[in-house]
Amino acid sequence: MKKSIISVAGVLILAIAVYLLFLRSAPHKYDFRFDQATKGDISQTVTATGTINAVVSVDVGTQVSGIISKLYADYNSIVKEGQIIAQIDSTFLVQAVHDAEANLARSQAQLGDTKRTLDREKILVSKGLDPQVNLDAALTAFESNSAALKQAEANLERARINLAYSTIYAPISGVVIDRKVNVGQTVAASFSSPTLYTIVNDLTKMQVQATVGEVDIGSISAGQTATFTVDAYPDESFNGTVSQIRLAPVTVQNVVNYTVVIDVNNDQLKLMPGMTANVKVLVANAQDVLRVPNMALRFQPPSDLIDSAGGEGRRFAHGGGDSTRSSRGGDSAGGRWGGEHRRRFAADSAAAKSELAEMIVQPAVASEGTKFGITQSFPEFVKSTNSPLHQAARARVWVLNAQGKLRAVPVMTGITDGRYTEVTSMALKPGDQLVLGIINSSGNAVQTRSPLTGGQGRMGGFPGGH
Repeated sequence: MKKSIISVAGVLILAIAVYLLFLRSAPHKYDFRFDQATKGDISQTVTATGTINAVVSVDVGTQVSGIISKLYADYNSIVKEGQIIAQIDSTFLVQAVHDAEANLARSQAQLGDTKRTLDREKILVSKGLDPQVNLDAALTAFESNSAALKQAEANLERARINLAYSTIYAPISGVVIDRKVNVGQTVAASFSSPTLYTIVNDLTKMQVQATVGEVDIGSISAGQTATFTVDAYPDESFNGTVSQIRLAPVTVQNVVNYTVVIDVNNDQLKLMPGMTANVKVLVANAQDVLRVPNMALRFQPPSDLIDSAGGEGRRFAHGGGDSTRSSRGGDSAGGRWGGEHRRRFAADSAAAKSELAEMIVQPAVASEGTKFGITQSFPEFVKSTNSPLHQAARARVWVLNAQGKLRAVPVMTGITDGRYTEVTSMALKPGDQLVLGIINSSGNAVQTRSPLTGGQGRMGGFPGGH
């Protein structure tokens, strides 16, 4: 029995030794995950969330206190400017008018009496029958009663105005979206005007007030196209145009945001005030350009898989070197394109500078708010825009050569849509197979370090997308 145990242990030790000497020393076998460089369109967008609001919204209040006696408009009522929409009990306001009228009549009588006294004193003084001091006193009384008469007239006018304020008229034509009071409710206008209704002007013209972070606000400019969806119609996309970028920052939990106003046509009346909009603003667009998957730009292979025949591969293996120079010492495709890009960027920058004054301050133009009391008579500030088309960087992608090694191809990157990135390189053409990741013989993704991200990451081939 003891001998058999020793025999089994010897067999196990022998098997482990064979595994360590031969199997573990066998070279690793890698499987590569590929994708192609393709031609296509790329649209770079900025995403944000916002709230849909009417262009003009008015809170209808009251300047007098009292009991709501009548309401003529309700939720969703369509009203015209000048129509009566509510009535406040005017009992005490009518009595105030009567009191003012009585005070006015008293002031008129007093003024008439002092006028007659003044006329008599003038005759007596002229004949030497009365001293001058009596004439002066009569003149003072007349002037005082004249002022009192004017005050009584003003009090009567004020009482009549307050009586008129008891009738509430629609200040604009539109739709009632909110009613704050009921019949019989008392409203007090002593300190602030209470709100009775909220009326929006035109529901066929709406605005999305989107919140954009300070990281993305530099790419936003007036006139850009925006698309958005709302939860009520998840399968439908709506279009709009950026009309205003408000300069006031909105800080929420130490995050600085800015309000971007997007004008929307709502002819079908599907959009309602208060809806949440998921917005995408188109900031750059490139058509029929060479593009590569973003994973191809992030991938960095292990050093034992890199073709070390050229110096370029060794430089990329260490995450350094000038990718605009080839291993032959001449200008590479990336270098030539980089010069062309810099020349184009310089030309665009010069043109932009020549238009900067016109961009920053634009002359005043009539707006939709003009007809509602806002007359835009001042120039409008318009911020400059940092276009993504003017931003480029050097990068590299990896291709598999005939010897089974990976060769770096330098590229210059352009705009990105999150999945694909625009690239320009004379050494890369549509259809070239690019390495996205590697999987070892055990089926696990190889951990590699990317010089672009500066940390460890799984760059291997995970199934199901990029």
